[in-house]
Amino acid sequence: MQSDPKTPALTTQPAHLEALSGPRQGEIFVLTEEEVFIGREPTNQIAVLDATASRRHCSIYKQGQQFHLRDRESRNSTIVNGVQVSDHVLQPGDEIRVGQSLFVFREAGSDSYAPKTVQHYDSDTPNSTIVLRQEDTLYLRPPRTGQDLPATERTVRDLKVLLNFSRTVNAVRDLAALEKQVLEAMIEVAPADHAAIFLIDQGSEEPTFAMGWKRGEGPAQKMAVSRTILNQVISDRVAVLSGDIREDKQLKSSDSLMIGSVRSVLAVPLEVQGRRLLGAIYLDAMAASARFDTNLLQLVTALGSVAALAIENLRQLEWLHTENRRLQEEIGIQHSMIGDSDAIKAVHTFIGRVAGSDSTVLIWGESGTGKELVARAIHENSPRATKPFVAINCAAITETLLESELFGHEKGSFTGAVAQKRGKLEVAEGGTILLDEIGELALPLQAKLLRVLQEREFERVGGTKPIKLDVRVIAATNRDLKKESENKTFRQDLYYRLNVVSVRMPALRERKKDIPQLANFFAARCAEKVKRRIVGISPEAGRCLTAYDWPGNVRELENTIERAVALGSTEMILPEDLPESILEGAAATGTPVNALQDNLRDAKKAMIEKAIEDANGVYTDAAKILGVHPNHLFRLVRTLNLQPKRKRA
Repeated sequence: MQSDPKTPALTTQPAHLEALSGPRQGEIFVLTEEEVFIGREPTNQIAVLDATASRRHCSIYKQGQQFHLRDRESRNSTIVNGVQVSDHVLQPGDEIRVGQSLFVFREAGSDSYAPKTVQHYDSDTPNSTIVLRQEDTLYLRPPRTGQDLPATERTVRDLKVLLNFSRTVNAVRDLAALEKQVLEAMIEVAPADHAAIFLIDQGSEEPTFAMGWKRGEGPAQKMAVSRTILNQVISDRVAVLSGDIREDKQLKSSDSLMIGSVRSVLAVPLEVQGRRLLGAIYLDAMAASARFDTNLLQLVTALGSVAALAIENLRQLEWLHTENRRLQEEIGIQHSMIGDSDAIKAVHTFIGRVAGSDSTVLIWGESGTGKELVARAIHENSPRATKPFVAINCAAITETLLESELFGHEKGSFTGAVAQKRGKLEVAEGGTILLDEIGELALPLQAKLLRVLQEREFERVGGTKPIKLDVRVIAATNRDLKKESENKTFRQDLYYRLNVVSVRMPALRERKKDIPQLANFFAARCAEKVKRRIVGISPEAGRCLTAYDWPGNVRELENTIERAVALGSTEMILPEDLPESILEGAAATGTPVNALQDNLRDAKKAMIEKAIEDANGVYTDAAKILGVHPNHLFRLVRTLNLQPKRKRA
């Protein structure tokens, strides 16, 4: 900084500039023998808060007895009395326009001089608000000829701080820990009483409080801030320093600052190399002795840039972990649907018709029929195919956890919420979300889901800010939602919102033509998994599979084949490799299995019939005779299609 003489006495009446309009309106700047620079860069003696001004817009210097104005190749030119100038000898009353600021030149002896408003630029601590853009920051801009960093003790110290800070924050792998590390560093380098980080969520423009810090106490849950300054930092992407808000006409009326007795404020953007704005770092001090100077502004702006890159990298890392988990979950899921029966062909036709639209889809049918496969097929044939497909089972998670899993939560919204978490709806942004077992959703969550479908927005648990949403919703259930909505166990308005277009998945017993094809597909896949050679399914085993009713549908068939591959001893899947229940079910329909199985079945029937006859038709007594549970006996009677008789008296 230049060193100027003390404020002259009233009788001295030195030459000066008077700011008529602009950010420095009402201020007076004394002109001396030293050259005075005007521009938006804080290192100028007269720094103006104006994006239309150049970094170093112009300068005023004394030559002989006259003051000269020289334009410094400014972008928008320097205007004197309405005329563009490059070098001009100032005359009393000349009006100088720099961007949106208008100054008037007063010669020595002018009556308009008012010493009480004079501004001294021999101090690094500004009395008014100044701004700094990232490209103007000494430690961030590329070196240019004649503009190397000043070789001062403070510069060396600041560079060491930057180096250590960069090493520290880039070694952190948790967002909450990173925020804590950043705030601790800010409190260490600045004479601030409070520090806070504000972050902008994806799809939003408003910054939200992420973490605060109070000197000597540690983490703070809230902090009074100047929304004027914070909004300026976010909207203009500039660092803002107010050395004394009591002297700032715009800020001194801020209740949030005056109530908290805040004296100085410094806020810098969290901007990633001029590309993306993540939020802001905000510092304040209450003591008049706290010095928020332009050197500190340069340092904190540089620290904010390093912190922004670390936050961006961590967010990207978290996204990659989430995406990796999602893809790992997809690896084990077969996306194609096997079969060519009329029932499954109707489902294929339905997929082709609805995939191209954004309509909400309801898929219903018995458990194990492949509802998720249909949802994935709709997604993969839609314009959203390149975006995420996210599935959540509403029956597998408790109500309290399901709300957080679905909508996400803010840090501190409940015990254990140590960091902000994005819900499944946010993860699915731009893609498709499958709400499996939607019939299990509790009524309070049904109301929140209804709002999502109606308004296409939601709030995180513990949050107050609505988050816009662009996802396609597919719901699946094994319940009769129409009947449940009539019985008031499921919201009727939600049912109608979900049932825009719907499809019923056929049970496996309704598409028995597909069973051999499905069985061979599962056998080949399981054989590859366990590294076993399987050439197919024997005709006898195939007849047993086709004859069975499959109450567990395709899922039960897959588990049956996996068991047969694991336990079988030949290259063919034989009847003896199948579970007893399937063999019994096949035998009950008259399907031949093998001689051993047929003889065992006949012997079993004879034993059961005799036990029931001896118990005189009392099934509980017959179960005791056979040494089985009565429920098992009832199942055997049904499976073997028995009609036992009582013993005659």
